[in-house]
Amino acid sequence: MTPSTLPRAPKLDARYREMLETLSEGSVRRRFDPYLDIDWDAPELALDRDDPRWILSPDYDPLGATDWYRQQPVEKQIEMGRWRIANAIKVGAAFETVLIRGMMQYIAKLPNGSPEFRYCLHEMTEECNHIQMFQELVNRIGDDVPGMRPIFRALSPFIGVAGGYAHVILFLGILGGEEPIDHYQKAMIRNGAILPPLVVRTMEIHIAEEARHISFAGEFLRAHIEKLSPVSTALCGISFPLALRWLAGEIMAPPPEFARRFDIPRPVIKEAFWRSPHSRGILSGYFGDMRTLADELGLMNPVTTRLWRALGIDGDRSRYRSEPERRIRPAVA
Repeated sequence: MTPSTLPRAPKLDARYREMLETLSEGSVRRRFDPYLDIDWDAPELALDRDDPRWILSPDYDPLGATDWYRQQPVEKQIEMGRWRIANAIKVGAAFETVLIRGMMQYIAKLPNGSPEFRYCLHEMTEECNHIQMFQELVNRIGDDVPGMRPIFRALSPFIGVAGGYAHVILFLGILGGEEPIDHYQKAMIRNGAILPPLVVRTMEIHIAEEARHISFAGEFLRAHIEKLSPVSTALCGISFPLALRWLAGEIMAPPPEFARRFDIPRPVIKEAFWRSPHSRGILSGYFGDMRTLADELGLMNPVTTRLWRALGIDGDRSRYRSEPERRIRPAVA
């Protein structure tokens, strides 16, 4: 596409500008529409509420790894798994709305000719499609799930608005929400995608487009953090692991309604989220890419390293984006 003739936005280095243009062109040339790229009524994608593939994997779901869950009747394991997966999808859609609010606030202050403005709008368009896709899937699963946990639900409107004024913190938070979901979905696909096919199809679309979104968030932080004062950089170094840990809990742990509905004992919930060694390994495993990014951004120092460890999200660094975990967690018998 012929570049705009408007003056280019200042203070963007050539590499970052070129990356934004590449991502924008990718959004034009390779994009998905949930009502064109998914045949929702295809017989092979029909959802069966009693499908045993709803049962939670002990390797990737911390509740699925508990003795309590595996001792339940198969019918109850299926019902709990179906409800939990539907709710996680609903939470993913809700997180996308927070992202859109924050990015919309951010782009409102960008100058004419800004390549960030163009790409952010591409990303928000894709996120709107994801919300439609996720909600359609929840509707077809048929469980009336609530989505967000209560605190996140109450704070979400303010988080988005605040993002327009603290844009670096916004993008740290965006990664905090996107990474656990992306890591979980990729792990499930690599493990053979033992899920109903319609769920797998939505995962495939989401993974494909989230690759651009996560790349942008990382490059945005590289371009903007280097311009911050030492005090602001130190604040980012502390905010990053706090955001990752908080959002992982909000997105990957179920709301209180789940335990009440299925009479799950409180000690089981505590074990699964995130008291047991196995569940702590799952939590830490979400963030190998983010530990590498924090190193590259200069956000790791003796203080923040101890904070990552205290929050239970320290561990190996990824050598490349989306590297499968090298650390082997003990198998669940």
